[in-house]
Amino acid sequence: MNEAPQDPRERALTALTAARARTTALTDCVDDPDLTAQHSPLMSPLVWDLAHIGNMEELWLLRHVAGREPMHPEIDPMYDAFEHPRAERPRLPLLPPDQARRYTAEVRGRVLDVLEHAPLEGSELVEAGYVFGMIAQHEQQHDETMLITHQLRKGAPVLTAPEPEPPAGPPPAAPEVLVPGGPFTMGTSAEPWSLDNERPAHEREVAPFWIDTVPVTCGDYLEFITAGGYRERRWWAPEGWEQIRTHGIGAPLFWRLEGGEWVRRRFGVVEPVPAAEPVLHVSWYEADAYARWAGRRLPTEAEWEKAARYDPVSGRSRRYPWGDEEPTPEHANLGQRHLRPAGAGSYPKGASPLGVRQLIGDVWEWTSSDFTGYPGFRAFPYREYSEVFFGPAHKVLRGGSFAVDPVACRGTFRNWDLPVRRQIFSGFRTARDA
Repeated sequence: MNEAPQDPRERALTALTAARARTTALTDCVDDPDLTAQHSPLMSPLVWDLAHIGNMEELWLLRHVAGREPMHPEIDPMYDAFEHPRAERPRLPLLPPDQARRYTAEVRGRVLDVLEHAPLEGSELVEAGYVFGMIAQHEQQHDETMLITHQLRKGAPVLTAPEPEPPAGPPPAAPEVLVPGGPFTMGTSAEPWSLDNERPAHEREVAPFWIDTVPVTCGDYLEFITAGGYRERRWWAPEGWEQIRTHGIGAPLFWRLEGGEWVRRRFGVVEPVPAAEPVLHVSWYEADAYARWAGRRLPTEAEWEKAARYDPVSGRSRRYPWGDEEPTPEHANLGQRHLRPAGAGSYPKGASPLGVRQLIGDVWEWTSSDFTGYPGFRAFPYREYSEVFFGPAHKVLRGGSFAVDPVACRGTFRNWDLPVRRQIFSGFRTARDA
């Protein structure tokens, strides 16, 4: 299986360069007041994310790899994500935008020198460029976070992107696909840049089940709303029912009724809700309630991964639904190439061997599973990436969204969040027992 076709040094340089270009685009498109403002208590000011990206890069690539002294040790506590909750960060003496830009640029200049000369072997941290890949993924994850902040930001649109192409080729043959029961290999021990929660590869037994061929669409979800789904307690987990009653929730985030028509706000543009597009900005509780109303359920994380990776002909698990090769625009909607999901049924070339579509990209998909470590899990290189979040408080999301870069998205990649979260680029598909 060809999992890392590029030279590790070249691959790291490409990934770091792409991440920085995206960071620059997301921060240069607004003025300084927008960079320093907190657009939602759920999110950091954009300028915090910018300097935090540089601080993490300095910590791991200059201090840990190159053994250099801290450049500005006094700022470390401000940019430690565990020191200060997001709601408190605007009150910190953050680096102003010009200083944050200079700091991250200076760090990157020194990092490129380290990358050129540092050995990429001899320790687990640098083997195959692992720590450089980890930092590229970290920056891209914050780029997605900053894109969420842009969605929450009020005001005129500042981001543009071409619209996704309409679904190509024949539509899916059936609304759901049968995934056979039996064992499959979940997780990975071979992917060079996989993060600790994706490891190790292990065998998982899964009973046969049916899964939606495409994600649940806005049109599907409107049927749930019209049928009174937000008014009937029986569909909701107790905590979810409390949430929607307490906060007056009656539709996905950013939706509203206007003149009898459902519209949504998307990056500053108000538009009709697109019926054929995967539903977006729903919490785990909303996804779970819809699934119950539809007489179905959310897939477990293991079911989702088997549907995405299992090849019934060879019996092995692929890197991606379509095979082992890196994603292309024909496979999936990734990398902020568009500023919305593509229509349900898009990307037939990205389908799994069983015919399930859009498992990678478009929308993060909620699963029914709590976020826990795999058998044999080992925190690496720091507990705060995954282990401190393990437990029933967080639910797993899989597959990535249109806002995820390919470097931070693969068939084994795991995301997680609190079940109340709606500002993230989250959707879902449903399943049922066979």
